[in-house]
Amino acid sequence: MREINIALIGYNFMGKAHSYALGNVNFFFPNKIRLNKKVIVGRTLNLLKQAAEEYGWLEYSTDWREVILRDDIDVVCIATPTSSHKEIAIEAAKAGKHVLCEKPLGMNAEEARQMWIAVKDVEIVHMVGHNYRRVPAIALAKKLIDEGKLGNIYHFRGCYLQDWLADPRAPMSWRLDKEIAGSGAHGDLNAHLIDLARYLVGEMDQVIGVEKTFVHQRGEGNSQANVTVDDSTAFLAKFANGATGTFEASRMASGRKNHNSLEINGSKGSLFFDFEHMNELGFWSKEDELEVQGFRKIIVTEDTHPYMKAWWPAGHLLGYQNTFVNQYADFIHAIINKTKVEPNFYDGWMCNQVLDSVSTSIDTLTWEKIRGS
Repeated sequence: MREINIALIGYNFMGKAHSYALGNVNFFFPNKIRLNKKVIVGRTLNLLKQAAEEYGWLEYSTDWREVILRDDIDVVCIATPTSSHKEIAIEAAKAGKHVLCEKPLGMNAEEARQMWIAVKDVEIVHMVGHNYRRVPAIALAKKLIDEGKLGNIYHFRGCYLQDWLADPRAPMSWRLDKEIAGSGAHGDLNAHLIDLARYLVGEMDQVIGVEKTFVHQRGEGNSQANVTVDDSTAFLAKFANGATGTFEASRMASGRKNHNSLEINGSKGSLFFDFEHMNELGFWSKEDELEVQGFRKIIVTEDTHPYMKAWWPAGHLLGYQNTFVNQYADFIHAIINKTKVEPNFYDGWMCNQVLDSVSTSIDTLTWEKIRGS
């Protein structure tokens, strides 16, 4: 039996999600490949050792460079803060390893472009971890749009709200440091909305935005640190196909835990999705008889729905962690069959282009054209 050995760099929140998925992907999506959770990498030895034991990794290491160069490593998964993505991904590509990198791909579009250049002519599979594409309801939305069920697209309306920073006493985090995170709610949350908009509607042509930092220092007593990223960023977009878009991301929206929602309106129909109800898709069709027109709630758990043949009987719901299993199923399938997978590093670069253009528009107070490839 062929084996694929995995190295995971990062062991916190995303490290746990990736570890879970790697441990379960072959159970739900069986193939003739043995996946080995070979080595997990991090900086803090005691926490790293604990993560290796709890998440089922065979080895642990504090030296990612040494791990990448090992002959017994086939795949490198990057679940670290954004500031380290570029260096690790490029070195992995040079070593001929398949790479899955968390989003946003780079600290900015130039970093993402360099990452794309590093992988595009190398015979490796590269992927960006936008796991929301792997929600069955989102995959069904894509299918309905591609089949023309919405007609010409008029509007994309995206909103990603969380509240973990709404309390001014919330502690400082690396996610609030621009030198490490690149940006705040914009890169953390709008990146997901941008990827979904590109996936479902198409490329954006122009954007204009506004951002706000509500709490400028966090910490306790004399250990206060400056917050150098946005708490909230919103922007308008013009799509190349003529559709318009609104995007809003905030980590200060009291009561919202992971409210990743979107609505798409077209000439023949509309779709609505909210991740806090991730097994449901709202669909309205102009083709229905007038007396029964209305948004229908589709429970996306039938075995005819995307990914669901691998899971449970109809009505048995999926959760956040299962999106990562679906993601790895597609990633491993691409490695086995030597095919491309999306979103890849090109998509990550395009996402960074939009993020940067929004930030520039905030500085210039004008509409900014998004540079193409």
